[in-house]
Amino acid sequence: MVKLTKQFSLFVFLFLGVLSYAQEKKQFSNVSSILQYITPNIKTDSWILVHQSYGKDNVIKKSGTLKDYIPQSSGFNIGIAQEDEFYYIVYSSGGKTENITNLDGLRNFIGKIDNINEAAILASTDGYIVDEEFRDLAGNYYDDKSNYYLELGKLTSKECPYQKKHFTLTINKSMGTITDVKDNGAYIELYNKKCTNNPRLLKLEKKEEPKDDPKRKSTKRR
Repeated sequence: MVKLTKQFSLFVFLFLGVLSYAQEKKQFSNVSSILQYITPNIKTDSWILVHQSYGKDNVIKKSGTLKDYIPQSSGFNIGIAQEDEFYYIVYSSGGKTENITNLDGLRNFIGKIDNINEAAILASTDGYIVDEEFRDLAGNYYDDKSNYYLELGKLTSKECPYQKKHFTLTINKSMGTITDVKDNGAYIELYNKKCTNNPRLLKLEKKEEPKDDPKRKSTKRR
């Protein structure tokens, strides 16, 4: 009876642990929200985060008063970008104005990872994406005392087939580096008519060899 009670207690403990894990997992809201959690690791007098869509600038975060800036024609994204959509940062330091239009510059601007959102930005510099359309697979996270755990997507092929995979990344909080990557497999795999390796197309093209007509007899020379 005591043994049975211990086994039941262990089962309840494990069940509660799994339930607690499931409750702690959260989804990223969207790319704009993630970028608004940026805390610069360099000294700035002022800075702004700009979202440009179809040629129109929208300042979604600002710190200090940046008097003038020149709109940029290109920028960065940490998700699946729409056509003519990107982000960029303009900051002033020591009277000099600088623009950040790529992920490497963004990574340097952030410096030390201070929160889960900056961890997602760090991962984006290695090609991972927050897939807003599939947050349950490639846009969620949880953490413990030592690490951030991010489930993100990655475009692994633009050729045939177009493919996206999802990964679980472990990012150490103190070091701010990716210490482990788990491949969870593909969650999107698309073939089009131009794909010569399309399984359906190959199946249709594969024709059976014509069989000999049993009524047809070979003619003999007389």
